[in-house]
Amino acid sequence: MSGTSGARRVGGRDRDTQGRARNARPRDGLGRPLPYDADGVERQPEGVVRSPEETVAEAQALLDAGKPFHAHEVFEDAWKSGPEDERALWRGLAQLAVGLTHAARGNTTGGARLLRRGAGAAEEWASGTGRTRPYGIDLPELSAWARELAGVAEREGTAISAAAWAPRLRGRDV
Repeated sequence: MSGTSGARRVGGRDRDTQGRARNARPRDGLGRPLPYDADGVERQPEGVVRSPEETVAEAQALLDAGKPFHAHEVFEDAWKSGPEDERALWRGLAQLAVGLTHAARGNTTGGARLLRRGAGAAEEWASGTGRTRPYGIDLPELSAWARELAGVAEREGTAISAAAWAPRLRGRDV
């Protein structure tokens, strides 16, 4: 698998099928670019409109597989295509996934910062809407997970295992 999702090199630059600039290098499971000739992890298709339930299920499967970068892309699709009043929720969830990505890559400072920012965004959205369990997502537990992981990342100062630290979006009982 090349993981290029239809991107190609044109005139020495990576372009998608519409000619827009896009990095065609394959990626590893944490979204890091690999050499062009390397086998990578298939990328998530961009711009997919999913139901909120499909978004949560697909993101959870990717998180469980240790692919938080890919889960972030699923949340980003929901953020960009969902109703205006839910965009802050999906953006916060995307920040949590990319925070886990950075912590797993060894960027503990950036990872901790994004985890806390995502937790704050989810809490702020819940406070403003009165919804603490949208689509079954346990926002209080998810925020607690993010803050705990941020502290662990800062204390340990080394890359964490994305699969071992994968959150349960719908809580521990699901």
